[in-house]
Amino acid sequence: MKKVLFLETVHPILEEKLLAAGFSCEHDYSSTYESLREKIAGYSGIVVRSRITLNSAILEYATSLEWIARSGSGMENIDVVYAEQRGIRCINSPEGNADAVGEHVLGMLLMLQNKLHLANQEVRSGIWRREENRGTEIKDKVFSIIGYGVMGSSVAQKLRGFGCEILAHDKYKTGFSNEFVRESDLDEIFNRSDIVSIHLPLNAETTHYANDVFFESFRKPIIFINASRGKNTDTSALSRAIDKGMVSGACLDVLEYEKSSLEGLDISGVPEALRNLFESQRVVFSPHVAGWTHESYMKLSLVLAEKILGNQ
Repeated sequence: MKKVLFLETVHPILEEKLLAAGFSCEHDYSSTYESLREKIAGYSGIVVRSRITLNSAILEYATSLEWIARSGSGMENIDVVYAEQRGIRCINSPEGNADAVGEHVLGMLLMLQNKLHLANQEVRSGIWRREENRGTEIKDKVFSIIGYGVMGSSVAQKLRGFGCEILAHDKYKTGFSNEFVRESDLDEIFNRSDIVSIHLPLNAETTHYANDVFFESFRKPIIFINASRGKNTDTSALSRAIDKGMVSGACLDVLEYEKSSLEGLDISGVPEALRNLFESQRVVFSPHVAGWTHESYMKLSLVLAEKILGNQ
């Protein structure tokens, strides 16, 4: 009987389906790298989120491993190149929380554009300011998406009813224009965008993708949105861009300085640039929960089950 090791909690439906297919399942939510190296040889599958990094130093001991299933989209905590060289399939499940991310991006944008994060607190305090809380519509704006994978395309689909022009750029993808989104190059995005949402994986190429040069390339002030990975954005560069008026507002579900496990932020050790963003009324935050809904919790595991068992 093939064994699967769950290194983190996911929706139990994944284990149910694996058990029904003849796997045995074990759980270890506190293993160290040393203990994992000692026992990893006994498993044909591993289920992980972000707690632990499966690098070559661990995977070289995984002599029976056939697949790694990452609940979510990002694969930066898995040495995919090394794993695939060893014949280990690397599986993720962006389809499971794409709807959640798309809705969350729009929710943050609507909050920022309509100043709901400010108006809510003011009304609770008995402050009734209508002109100061006048909103700005999405209709007729140019909304640009950088990175048109599962998440980027979900955002575009959710925008269909807002009456905005949607541009999308993906360095590794072409020919995806349709009735509601038009494939574009970066020059057009820099020249025409009102709102920019990045949907990129995290790797050496995309670390600090949104940097000083990036923000300085836009012809007019933009709303900037990041619901991908915190390190896609250079926090200092974003802070400077807001101070200079190049970014008129930002929606950040992820932060450069959050823990690699994605499970927290050490507020005592954040740099001045991030503190400046915390103090700005032009920035809306959430704690890396764009893809973290009640519905996506199950869908992430259903997608993994389908991909794992579809190749048995």
